[in-house]
Amino acid sequence: MFPIRRNRRLRTTKAIRSLVKETIITPNDFLVPLFIVEGRGVKEEITSMPNYYRFSLDLLEAEIKCLWQLGLKSVLLFVKVPEALKDNKGTEALNPDGLMQRAIKTVKNACPEMLVMTDVALDPYSSFGHDGIIKNGKIINDTTVKVLAEMSVSHVQAGANFVAPSDMMDGRILAIRQALDQEHYIDAGIMSYSAKYASAFYGPFREALDSAPATVKNIPKDKKTYQMDFANRHEAIRETKMDIDEGADIVMVKPGLSYLDIVRDLRNEVNVPIAVYQVSGEYAMLKAAAEKGWLDHDAVMMEQIMAIKRAGANLIASYFAKDVVKILND
Repeated sequence: MFPIRRNRRLRTTKAIRSLVKETIITPNDFLVPLFIVEGRGVKEEITSMPNYYRFSLDLLEAEIKCLWQLGLKSVLLFVKVPEALKDNKGTEALNPDGLMQRAIKTVKNACPEMLVMTDVALDPYSSFGHDGIIKNGKIINDTTVKVLAEMSVSHVQAGANFVAPSDMMDGRILAIRQALDQEHYIDAGIMSYSAKYASAFYGPFREALDSAPATVKNIPKDKKTYQMDFANRHEAIRETKMDIDEGADIVMVKPGLSYLDIVRDLRNEVNVPIAVYQVSGEYAMLKAAAEKGWLDHDAVMMEQIMAIKRAGANLIASYFAKDVVKILND
């Protein structure tokens, strides 16, 4: 008790604070999301995500080498599909020479040791901007799942190490695992977006990929029939445990900062690695506040990342990854 016990003794100097620090951030904690577009010589800034870019394949190679030199060893790929290739069935998603398949090969050619994870969902390929096939105004679960399983096999055939289903269809993890195993890809992993909420924080991401739900009559205007209600907590545990039972190797909570209670709940309940996606809206808010001079960008960024890991995340998908690692390396 006080005065024998004085807690401030462990805060006296930077050296002692470092020695007793409970949560450590390293480059190994990060997945780097990358947006890929068709064309050559393309590095275009995303308007609502300052200092974040879409890359064409020829410039992707240099970006991958840069990430590896910084100590970032894992990427999560997303593609911006040309409008002319979109339909309601996600046909282009299965094209063995599609943009995603070529992006995977580009990354592996540039840096064979880079861990490649790929987004598995139909919204980039959908003419309606939804994660599933639509029939009579509804997203059809089981038909969509069959396409997602084929899509996953296609990505692994191209060289992906992990597939990351972000769609929130029921039963898709089991279907994907069975499809991969049937093709003898038993070492290919699945990172499931297990607790993905129907959040308003995704806006900048949808601009980046032009994948927002279409405002078409008789088509759902949002994704609330398949993404989770952000009022729900116990549902996240149920969803996640089901995905683990179906074969998920890593589970994810998305978004990040507003859902750290869910991260901690899951950390207390499951024994598989937990990923957290610090999403585009979280990135954009800090960028905007820092631009106004209202917040210290780097200080708040590091505090946010620390909070995510402290809550129980094993890995963090973040648009801040390069900035964080540069600070760590300095």
